[in-house]
Amino acid sequence: QVQLVESGGGLVQPGGSLRLSCAASGRIASIAVMRWYRQAPAKQREFVAYITSGGPMTYADSVKGRFTISRDNAKNTVYLQMNDLRPEDTAVYVCNADVNSGYVVKNYWGQGTQVTVSS
Repeated sequence: QVQLVESGGGLVQPGGSLRLSCAASGRIASIAVMRWYRQAPAKQREFVAYITSGGPMTYADSVKGRFTISRDNAKNTVYLQMNDLRPEDTAVYVCNADVNSGYVVKNYWGQGTQVTVSS
């Protein structure tokens, strides 16, 4: 079994920054893709960014130029550096990953971490 645990959320003022982390643990041979999603109250889950094991990444238009995704393959951890935060970035941020356990590839979700942008 694999677990994804997010951390780093909190309350920040508009224009501020936060860095989220998501650490994967358990039976892991490799992780092909790691993703961040977010879900605001009364809204559908929204894609934020993803990064492959080789490094190529993609961002939602709403966060381009403000958010940066990165990963540490040795630690099975993905990060999301969020700068110039806006009230509309308020949401629960959830990590997602395609994990190869050595015999099968499965998709896993974390529990999420709350990010609140407010003055």
